[in-house]
Amino acid sequence: MAPAAYAQVAEGSRPLSAIDWLSDSIALPPPSSDNAILPPALDEPATSTGASVAEVTMTLLKTPVLDAVGLLPHIVTGLPRDLWGMSRPDDLARRISALDLDLLPAMQDFLMRLMLAELDPPKGSSAAEDRLFLARVDRLLSVGALDQAEALLSRAGSVNPRVFRRAFDTALLMGNEDQQCTTLRATPDLSPTFTARVFCLARSGDWDAAVLTLETGRALGYISDEDDALLARFLDPELFEGEEDLPRPDHPSPLTFRMFEAIGLHIETSSLPLAFAQADLRANIGWKARAQAGERLARYGAVQDNQLLGLYSERKPAASGGIWDRMSAVNKVEQALADDDDNRLARAVLDLWPHLEEIGLEVPFAQVFGADLAARNLPGDAGDIALRMGLLSDRFEAVANDATPRPDDPLATILLGLARGQVSSLAPIDDKSRAVLEGFTATTLPVRLQSLVGQDRLGEAILRAIALFTNGRTGNLDELTDALALFRHVGLEQLARQAALEFLILERRG
Repeated sequence: MAPAAYAQVAEGSRPLSAIDWLSDSIALPPPSSDNAILPPALDEPATSTGASVAEVTMTLLKTPVLDAVGLLPHIVTGLPRDLWGMSRPDDLARRISALDLDLLPAMQDFLMRLMLAELDPPKGSSAAEDRLFLARVDRLLSVGALDQAEALLSRAGSVNPRVFRRAFDTALLMGNEDQQCTTLRATPDLSPTFTARVFCLARSGDWDAAVLTLETGRALGYISDEDDALLARFLDPELFEGEEDLPRPDHPSPLTFRMFEAIGLHIETSSLPLAFAQADLRANIGWKARAQAGERLARYGAVQDNQLLGLYSERKPAASGGIWDRMSAVNKVEQALADDDDNRLARAVLDLWPHLEEIGLEVPFAQVFGADLAARNLPGDAGDIALRMGLLSDRFEAVANDATPRPDDPLATILLGLARGQVSSLAPIDDKSRAVLEGFTATTLPVRLQSLVGQDRLGEAILRAIALFTNGRTGNLDELTDALALFRHVGLEQLARQAALEFLILERRG
């Protein structure tokens, strides 16, 4: 998809930063004390009057390092455990936070694996470090990958207030906050705000304590007028029957969002950060809203391809236009494949592709249908689309090995060569293909990335390359060339090929 199109898709869903919308569920400690390491208490020996020095035995305490927490071992990711090397956690966290949300799918998928990878902490990390860990969690939250964020937060096993804050809000959006409320009540180190206390007391059924807490917070001035009105309705909605509905906030926190839902006032999620779309995937939400949320999340890899297909296929489209037309187009392709009807399949493919382009879902459905469509050798334009969908799938190399480009399609020749990893004989046809081929034929590490690699900051160099590739999509083609060269130089060959294929296929729009 063209950069402008991806930006349009993301508009309204990108928070100013990954944590701007988090609830004020607990009172966070000041930054100066958050990362402080208290020395272990030592038994002081009795005072000695002699000149000898008492022998001291020291034992290192095995405290978990949050920056080392991950879900995917290196045998799964293929990444070396010491990927972060000599980088500083602050530098890595800043690079992760600065990355655009609208990455191409291959880059998005790789970054998701990187955020979940089980790696050694950067050199110099201590037991109190959490900045890299929180940046990884925030990246997952920013693209709506709540399941993955929840699993990573759970693996941390920490009552660090900043970790709990994210776990609490993730649970709120997924509708399973009861466990986090139990943790909040059982952990003295966490200092819940009055709003969070009232909510959790009510969720546990202790309505009297919840009302008393609300009255106390109101009297002390710790609850805003807006929260007061919302909490009062949340605790006793019958008292407000017949009154006007509360105005829905434009920028709710997950806690506010959840309480509005509890009083029967659902807040539309389409203009909220991506994480809120996960709330629309629950079974109590209408089919259309669930499917629209699935589309938003699938563009960022937060919903699996087959899960989106399942949402599309759940029922027959109830109307026409918009998402209903997309559902109908997908269903026609699925049915034509099952019926082995190539004529009907060709028509269905021609109808489907513009719908996928419009919404930015080419790659998710290419993963589902692409290889099968490419194998059918459909005629004309339908065959061109089918081949490109096959090359956009994870099976791109097998598709390329079985394909023969049309003589009048020079781009297909380049695409097949890239997919096979055979680029030496390829000739560029424009500036974009030239930038890609130069990245694949480069024999040295790009100058702008040499210092990071030479200083044992390989993971940081990869993050920098992802940013360069994204800049390259908007016209800085030399940066795209350097990014591809870096990926290949460090052994990320599949990432380089998939990213190049997506760049050439999804960017070539009339």
